[in-house]
Amino acid sequence: MPLYMDVHKNAKGITKEALEEAHKKDLEVQGKHGVSFKSYWYSEAEEKVFCLCDAPNKEAAMAVHAEAHGGVADEVIEVQEGN
Repeated sequence: MPLYMDVHKNAKGITKEALEEAHKKDLEVQGKHGVSFKSYWYSEAEEKVFCLCDAPNKEAAMAVHAEAHGGVADEVIEVQEGN
């Protein structure tokens, strides 16, 4: 299954707690879309959030965020895992 990294730009004021809650919501609905979220990262300085998931396609990855909390990514990139 393809691996995707999404980028949420302009996440000004996002807190660690809010990200944890959003990730939990993603995990609750991901199965409906055939997606498996692996992890997330954020940069307060850059005001960005990054999420990594296995998904059948970009649209499925975006659908999870849209349904779970409405925080749709600005960009979704197919990536390959390195060593």
